[in-house]
Amino acid sequence: MADQQVMNKPNMEHSNPLAKTLLNKLDYDQLTNCMRCGFCLPACPTFKETGIEAESPRGRIALMKAVADGLMDPDEVFQEQMNHCLGCRACEPACPADVKYGQLIEQARDAIEDHAEHSAPVKGLRNMMFKHVFPKQSSMKWMGGALGLYQKSGLQRIARGTGIMRLFPEHLREMEAILPEATSKGVIERIGTYYPAKGKAIARVALFRGCIMDVMFAGTNVNTVKLLSQSGFDVVIPKEQACCGALHAHSGEMDQARAMARTNIDAFQAAGIDYIATNAGGCGALLIEYDHLLHEDNEYREKAAWFAERVIDVSKLIVEQGRVPEFAERDNNIQEHRITYQDSCHLRNVMKSSSAPRQLMKQVEGATFVEMKDSDRCCGSAGIYNVTQPEMAGQLLEHKMEHAAKTSASYMLTSNPGCLLQMKLGIEKHKPPFKMEAMHIVDYLYERLTEDDSDSE
Repeated sequence: MADQQVMNKPNMEHSNPLAKTLLNKLDYDQLTNCMRCGFCLPACPTFKETGIEAESPRGRIALMKAVADGLMDPDEVFQEQMNHCLGCRACEPACPADVKYGQLIEQARDAIEDHAEHSAPVKGLRNMMFKHVFPKQSSMKWMGGALGLYQKSGLQRIARGTGIMRLFPEHLREMEAILPEATSKGVIERIGTYYPAKGKAIARVALFRGCIMDVMFAGTNVNTVKLLSQSGFDVVIPKEQACCGALHAHSGEMDQARAMARTNIDAFQAAGIDYIATNAGGCGALLIEYDHLLHEDNEYREKAAWFAERVIDVSKLIVEQGRVPEFAERDNNIQEHRITYQDSCHLRNVMKSSSAPRQLMKQVEGATFVEMKDSDRCCGSAGIYNVTQPEMAGQLLEHKMEHAAKTSASYMLTSNPGCLLQMKLGIEKHKPPFKMEAMHIVDYLYERLTEDDSDSE
């Protein structure tokens, strides 16, 4: 297949080094599959915000093809457009030609990163985070412990009180203010590597614990395991697993993403499992595409396909394969309990799982589910997009909170840690005229199990 793609590419001699790299890395068949029909335009958040053709999937593909065909150089404006894409992939379900836009944008960013001229501090930070922190669970735990100490020791209060935080950009100060309590004790440190099913086991499931997830949302990982147990699954947590590689893939660090994919494949194959459950849409979207990520790796091609076909979101796994527990609101002081849901873009558009979370929410006795307008529209989190592109992310979040306020919901639920932080930020900044709390759907459901977990902490 790779040879066929090479044959279909134009035989161009590019003088620009980046243009040559783009030609080599871009899937030219996918570029030509785009029919320029425009069905992707209303699905694209950045196009909807700006109305600029270059801010759409069709426009970005046209730019990629123009570079590949030698009609333009990949100048700074070209690179900015590639980086301005949220990567939400809402264009893919809307595309009648099934263009793999997500793969194209990652290939473009990978090529751009090969020629990027970062400043020494940025280069050092990227090298540290992408090569020495995210890939190593020990480094993540150290970071979680350090951040937890900062939060609990009073240093956070001192930093805010002395005005040190004003040295940072406003959007980073806002994010720091809503960060959950970090920890060095992840799911394995709390409940071990195996948790049996309640009742007869339906299947053996491995939890993908994630890197940031197990540091910032370790409690959610624990609740995921216990919820799966209540639903009839034996749960194992492979100790040797690594970061999924999504942040690397989105940032042009494809070789590092592939290296971590190989580590995860080896770890999960050794666990003897039926399913790989994920509670983070952003992670799941890359995990489910490991077969594409390693399609040119002769040693791991078939192993990657084995891995990818077993990846499933926790809500979908419970609804389609498990014994769905009973849920009920326990707070008798709430007369009308309303909940709403913000879709994880990658869970909806890549993993094709939007109905299962809603099915579970609608089964909570004493709660009323209210569909939020444009719940499928990106919230602006998009990995680290809200840090690298704060202006566009802020515009998207403002619209999101306008729609959220109209639901009058007590709880804003989501299935991805990035979305959860963005919703917490939105509630803090825009302050709806009623009490609203952002929660991961797993935490919300686990707290409302009608059958108590005897091992609850």
